Amino acid sequence: MYSTSSHLPESSRAAIVKTLNERLADGLDLHSQIKVAHWNIKGPHFAALHPLFETFATELAAFNDEIAERAVTLGGLATGTARHVAASSRLPEYPQETTRGLEHVRLLADRFGVYIQGLHASRAISDENRDADTSDLLTNIITTFDKHTWFLLASLEG
Repeated sequence: MYSTSSHLPESSRAAIVKTLNERLADGLDLHSQIKVAHWNIKGPHFAALHPLFETFATELAAFNDEIAERAVTLGGLATGTARHVAASSRLPEYPQETTRGLEHVRLLADRFGVYIQGLHASRAISDENRDADTSDLLTNIITTFDKHTWFLLASLEG
């Protein structure tokens, strides 16, 4: 850890950086999985889901950047190479042979749930360490991905 202008003690910053890097690994993996769904979707829901998946990927890419930058701002390093992500992500592997639209919806909804669980765990760590700024960042991501999950689950109704 290098010194920063943060008011937080180094031990708190280290714990928060660790959990942010865990979320970064999940987020980078999720981004690649969303892109696989976006590229390979077929079927009657293509016109609606193809751009929706791109919206998810674009928003997640911005959140991944914010998470990485927050880790560095707190005096840590952002870790996120493809090999690191493959070794660290908690998300299940995405079945790349999937093409049917609603199957992609189900798979992504499951993965969004895992991602959101991790965000909640990270927010609890930032709350325990009195880092309101990181908690606010994570709350924003949770709120956004809760809504995205609702979009996906609503698509499966009927």
